[in-house]
Amino acid sequence: MPKQRVIRIHPSAPPKPALGQPCNGCGACCLLEPCPVGIWASRRRTGACKALVWSEDAGLYRCGMLDDPLQRLGWPAPSSRWGRRCHDTLQAWLRRWCRRWIAAGAGCDADLRVEAADPPRD
Repeated sequence: MPKQRVIRIHPSAPPKPALGQPCNGCGACCLLEPCPVGIWASRRRTGACKALVWSEDAGLYRCGMLDDPLQRLGWPAPSSRWGRRCHDTLQAWLRRWCRRWIAAGAGCDADLRVEAADPPRD
């Protein structure tokens, strides 16, 4: 029998797509365990990825390593003009690297069965 784990998913998150379908930001895979980029960003191998961010405006989860990797890694904002240029260059490079490493846009590869929690009892 497969191992069962409970993860807490935002109630407004979209349902998990079928394997191979485009990612819709359901967050199930990242809430279960970090991907290789998430291991690097979270500094852990188990549990929810610390880089995962809930977007209230969009109503879905986003990978913080694709949006703002340097912030997710805890880098301070630069104060000088030269520092901002270096920051922006590194930020763009990290976004491309992370997008490629996690195969963003390649489709859902999380072979998970997601079930709704039992309703609360009175």
